[in-house]
Amino acid sequence: MLDLSNSVQLPDSEIELSAIRAQGAGGQNVNKVSSAVHLRFDIHASSLPPFYKERLLALRDSRISGEGVIVIKAQQYRTQEQNRADALERLRELILAATRVEKARRPTKPTRASKTRRLDAKGKRGTLKAGRGKVDF
Repeated sequence: MLDLSNSVQLPDSEIELSAIRAQGAGGQNVNKVSSAVHLRFDIHASSLPPFYKERLLALRDSRISGEGVIVIKAQQYRTQEQNRADALERLRELILAATRVEKARRPTKPTRASKTRRLDAKGKRGTLKAGRGKVDF
């Protein structure tokens, strides 16, 4: 059971975990032990509330396929248990990040004093640069 909040939980039956061999260089066990974990989670077939599903499907994330399946590959750790926990935590973070509502931005205007300071600085810089030119005797 993956807890997302006090009221929202994902049953283990909706999350498909499979062990695969990790990529990259390794020691003696790299070609024999399946320590990496492939996590698959179907958004459409899940028991998530509609709000969660809409927000997840609207995300522009490379881990979400066109059919609405989240695929996470965890191979950072040496043991399968640690990679399984890592994959589940990354799924949890992805779902929670999708449901976070950003605060609406209120457009602001620069103050008169800041405009004056900016123009004064531009003028000073311009006179400094003009003084670097060739001197005509």
